[in-house]
Amino acid sequence: GPAGLAAAIYAARAGLRPLVVAPALGGQLLGKGVDVENFPGVVGEQATGRGLVELMRRQALSFETRFVNTVALGADLSERPFKLRINGTDQPLLAETVILALGAESRWLQVKGEQDFRGRGVSACATCDGFLFRGKDVMVVGGGDHAMEDALYLARSSRRVTLVHRRDRLRASKVLADRLLNHSSISVMWNAEVDAFHGAEDLSHATLRVRSAAGAEPRVERLEVAGAFVAIGHEPGTAFLRGQLEMDEGGYVALKDGTATSVRGVFAAGDAADRRYRQAVTASGTGAM
Repeated sequence: GPAGLAAAIYAARAGLRPLVVAPALGGQLLGKGVDVENFPGVVGEQATGRGLVELMRRQALSFETRFVNTVALGADLSERPFKLRINGTDQPLLAETVILALGAESRWLQVKGEQDFRGRGVSACATCDGFLFRGKDVMVVGGGDHAMEDALYLARSSRRVTLVHRRDRLRASKVLADRLLNHSSISVMWNAEVDAFHGAEDLSHATLRVRSAAGAEPRVERLEVAGAFVAIGHEPGTAFLRGQLEMDEGGYVALKDGTATSVRGVFAAGDAADRRYRQAVTASGTGAM
């Protein structure tokens, strides 16, 4: 992704001959089904997730970056040289320095139609895709700060925002929750869970299971929306490193002095260490650090 490729470009230009370990078709940005129009300087045919990554790969290759198109399965960070276990071989890769640019995947609802309409109405990034639904009705699924921020952001341009939350109270901080509950363009459906997403070419509506009270039998309701934003958190790709370096409770790598981790010689960049912004441009910035 942008963090790893930016790190490779800067390292290669410094004469360090970096080796990038990543699947050729990996990275969450490559999977985006819509245009990426908020990355400065990238326009036209290249303004997609795939186009942006391919541009950065070509730039890294031009400075003699080497690529191993596979997945890292494990690591031993207890001593130098560090040992990386990769898919397809029993021979470990040895490195004096490691930059972790593992990304963070959005959590999804795993309901019918969700995968089918990703990029065609269903998204996990309001900042990336919200402009597509200007003047339209949208929904946000979640009850934490992430969902509040997405709903408030979408309310700037969408006609109506419906927050769908499975409980009868919000988990978000009081400041954000109060701001959302007092917003004239946002309504909340309490005790509601998404059953499925529906539409022809693009998303047209969602069906919800709504309970009138705790323990009550749910009724099915239809919610007409052009866009649905899933905001139930992220999973950083750091699980195979747990116990080897400091992380927070969510699995995000703890940083000090810029991008340094708790292990000397190991650095982290991008979404694996950023639970706040999670944008391609900020990931690239930390890769350059």
